[in-house]
Amino acid sequence: MGLDLQTLHVRASRVVQWSKALHRSASCATRDSGFESRLCRSRPGEDSHRIAQSPVVHVRGLCEAVVEADLVEALEKFGPICYVMMMPFKRQALVEFEMVESADKCVACGSSEAVYIAGQQAFFNYSTSKRITRPTNSDNPNSGNKVLLLSIQNPLYPITTDVLYTVCNPIGSVMRIVIFKRNGIQAMPTRLNVIRNDNESWDYTKPYLVRRERGKGRQAILGEHPSSYGDNGYGSHCPLLPLPGNSRYKLSSHDIPEVVAYPLPQSSSYNNHGSSSVAMVSGLHPTKMNCTRIFNLFCLYGNIEKVKFMKSVPGTALVEMGDEYAVDRAITHLNSIKVFGKRLNVCVSKQHAVIPSQVFELEDGSSSYKDFAMTRNNRFTSQGQASKNIIQPPSCVLHYYNVPPCISEDQLLRLCSEHDVPGFTKFKMFDAKPSSKTISGLLEFDSKTHAVEVLTVLNHYQIRIPNGSNPYTLKLCFSTSSHL
Repeated sequence: MGLDLQTLHVRASRVVQWSKALHRSASCATRDSGFESRLCRSRPGEDSHRIAQSPVVHVRGLCEAVVEADLVEALEKFGPICYVMMMPFKRQALVEFEMVESADKCVACGSSEAVYIAGQQAFFNYSTSKRITRPTNSDNPNSGNKVLLLSIQNPLYPITTDVLYTVCNPIGSVMRIVIFKRNGIQAMPTRLNVIRNDNESWDYTKPYLVRRERGKGRQAILGEHPSSYGDNGYGSHCPLLPLPGNSRYKLSSHDIPEVVAYPLPQSSSYNNHGSSSVAMVSGLHPTKMNCTRIFNLFCLYGNIEKVKFMKSVPGTALVEMGDEYAVDRAITHLNSIKVFGKRLNVCVSKQHAVIPSQVFELEDGSSSYKDFAMTRNNRFTSQGQASKNIIQPPSCVLHYYNVPPCISEDQLLRLCSEHDVPGFTKFKMFDAKPSSKTISGLLEFDSKTHAVEVLTVLNHYQIRIPNGSNPYTLKLCFSTSSHL
């Protein structure tokens, strides 16, 4: 989905706050949006101020994924907004400000400089309407449609009833959820009809409805819906991240409910092979990649058990991970990225385990096989550890942590130079408590490829300080920040 649950809570709150009626009647939408569109087509390039001033602004050039909350977030700096109406399939919208002065600021700013909404430049003009027509009784919070439509773009894991319940219920009591898998919805119902409680529909007022048999179909991201109900009728949910399938790390059934699932990447290589906890990685640089560096990169998405280079296929290695979901995440985020000038191909292996046979010496002198099962650098060895990891695709900003306080920006740059990897262009150190024994911060690089190469080489580098008894293990991961 591209967002964590905390972000989704905020987004859902904004949608509820700013869109009391997510879909107006089809006739109103067609009339208002059609007239505004004809006006723009009939007067190309005409000065916006020739249209009479209005508190309603017509917005054009929106990307398809924009929702009401994006418009509010981008335009509320001009003044309070009292209503937003999207124009489906036209990439346009109407925004009604509380005051005409706010609309003046919005139109004037849009004509003199670029204004971006959800990352794409938008264009503004006064609307011929003085007020956006609301659906019947929409101003009355006790009447009208009680169904909230959530449009989810580019999900990173399966969207199920459990996921939507977890996002929406803290904002208001959820009665029913129905998931539609279609490109568009022609009309919004006033009540959802649910005939079965499963991953795609659930009636929380009728927990006795027939459920899908356990074990059939793909597992939900938050596990199956609780089989037993607590005082509130719903019980508790499972954690967001899975524990490894290896018995060394698995807690008892009393400690944790069923693990969660992530999406199966939509690639022919995956669909042909089915589920496996072994990933096959090809396109590896012959002299700069080894077992340790593969571990440094892949450990961000799950525990690593074993890594083995294939002697019969140069530049190819097998990576046995903690479970098949870790392989899913690695494929989703690492397939097709460039490392040392070569593009990686990551897919599911036909093998279900890595066997240490035909061990040989790589070009850098290291072994072609290494067992990482007991290393302390695996980051998903417990429920607590797993919950701290943010599953993030490669970016040009790295988050560093577990660094001794005496290490400076110049020393980190020198470390990059000594290991023949690109240096960072921007540096940020987070404020630390006086009693803290380590520091953390962000490093920004010229490109995502540079950041990937630095992480591959320097992740888990042992930093030794004078008179120190034990070295510090430098830890790196991709940041959620796009720039500093």
